[in-house]
Amino acid sequence: MKKFYVTTPIYYVNDIASIGHAYTTFAADTLARWHRLKGEDVFFLTGLDENSQKTVKAAETAGVKDLKEYTNQMALKWTSTWKNLNISNNGFIRTTEAKHKKLVKEFFMKVYEKGDIYKGKYEGLYCEGCECFYTESDLVEGKCPFHKTEPKFISEENYFFKLTKYADKILTYIEKNPDFILPNSRKNEVVEFIKMGLKDISISRPNVDWGIPLPIDKNHHFWVWFDALPNYITGAPKYWPANCHLLAKDILRFHCVIWPAMLMSAGYDLPKQLFVHGFLTINGQKMSKSLGNAIDPNVLAQKYSVDSLRYYLMRSIPFGEDGDFSEKALITRTNTELADSLGNLLNRVVSMCEKYYDSKIPKAKEDKELSSKLDFKKIDSLILNYKLHEALAEIFYFVDQCNKYVNEKEPWNLAKNQKEDELEKVLFNLAESLRIISQLIYSFMPETAEKINEQLGFKLRDSFDLKWGNAKSKGIKKGETLFKKIGLTDGLKKSSNDGLKGGPRNGL
Repeated sequence: MKKFYVTTPIYYVNDIASIGHAYTTFAADTLARWHRLKGEDVFFLTGLDENSQKTVKAAETAGVKDLKEYTNQMALKWTSTWKNLNISNNGFIRTTEAKHKKLVKEFFMKVYEKGDIYKGKYEGLYCEGCECFYTESDLVEGKCPFHKTEPKFISEENYFFKLTKYADKILTYIEKNPDFILPNSRKNEVVEFIKMGLKDISISRPNVDWGIPLPIDKNHHFWVWFDALPNYITGAPKYWPANCHLLAKDILRFHCVIWPAMLMSAGYDLPKQLFVHGFLTINGQKMSKSLGNAIDPNVLAQKYSVDSLRYYLMRSIPFGEDGDFSEKALITRTNTELADSLGNLLNRVVSMCEKYYDSKIPKAKEDKELSSKLDFKKIDSLILNYKLHEALAEIFYFVDQCNKYVNEKEPWNLAKNQKEDELEKVLFNLAESLRIISQLIYSFMPETAEKINEQLGFKLRDSFDLKWGNAKSKGIKKGETLFKKIGLTDGLKKSSNDGLKGGPRNGL
């Protein structure tokens, strides 16, 4: 059976999940669900980075003295959020787990025995928000480009990893594997960064008590990135190498330069692909807890519905590019595409089957006039190439064609004029179209797909069944409206800013 292993970054445990984290995780969930429907052996991993010094500061701020108790409390909030948002992850890794500590030490020793670790003195600028060292040229007006804060000057003894040793090897690998980093704009950025000249990186911090101690020096603990990146192996060792790491562009260098070098040094296979998406912005500004404009996805999901939120984020923002979040746009898409197009189509078909065929779906032959408007191969190709917004556009093109088919065929007039054969054909094909649409949207909107099948009397299968007439309905069972129309004024009355949460940035 073909394997598909997809990961999100592991997120910092120092605060709750934001809509930015939900965006990445929705995308990973969509890919995981799609590949499962294709009959593949899928493993979807997400989790938390708990060994950061951010964790120590956040626990102090929260007044929790026991760090383990604090991380347990926060982990519960994160897992609850993913449950609320209907995330289908197979694994949830925490970097404080014993199995992860064991693997990190084993990983380090392989790198150490390769001769790629040495002790030296580091002097430079350090951003606590990124947990990253910067040069003057990296800064924007003297501040971190992501957190808009001035980094601290640090001078201390560290252990270093010989990143410079692997510069040419990484460039060669990228050249031989042109789809290793996507989209191409991000690959070009990585190549340019490497060609400008790499520096060996610090991988430890002295005199800290939280985190994983170095096996060769108990006075040093791993710097968060060297500790955190191996989570992808810890979380699913049988599935390594990952088919796809999903990540945001602010952690591109860690995943696309440092991580491959670490893997080469330790003797592991590299992940097959790294896909780098853009930032969510609000009013044109990066959405981030450190900037105080992050939104709690639980608030939006409760206010509108999980599937409305999932659909909006995957449909409105070209995956790989930046996108500006707009609650008004979310309402508009819910009203027009989900309520008017999809919801109304289901309601009309269910109502007519209920009225004309005693709550049953009539049997007839496939109407190529309608079925030819659906291009599954194109949709599949778009999703496999991470063009999630285009895939949804293609699916909803077919939804629109179904609505057009209703208006052109006028089944109510067919019934009135007793054109039984034509009526059966029209309603059969519309019901089958909805059954197939439900499979296509399942990866994006799983609850909606289930509701469509319940009303049509079908069972949503574990794999694609796209053959017209191949499924048997138990009978129509009309339910609630799929998506209720939202008045723009009413919808915005309780602003999504109620869900704004301040605090440090999250995300590996």
